Amino acid sequence: MLIDSLGWMATALVVVSYLTRHPAMLRRIQGVSACLWLAYGVAIHSGPVIVANIIVAAAATLTSFRPPAIRQQA
Repeated sequence: MLIDSLGWMATALVVVSYLTRHPAMLRRIQGVSACLWLAYGVAIHSGPVIVANIIVAAAATLTSFRPPAIRQQA
């Protein structure tokens, strides 16, 4: 039951991330979601889920702290 709850919470956060308007917030929510998916992967002993979400969590978290790109006007 707890294992399924991790998966459902991660799924809900992925959906919520698509409703955000700020790119940094989207990435942070995706990072937290990936951490939940990572915990789910550990609980079900799934190597691919674990590795994929380590990569996603790291990329989402690191890029969420990047300064925004400056747009050049033509």
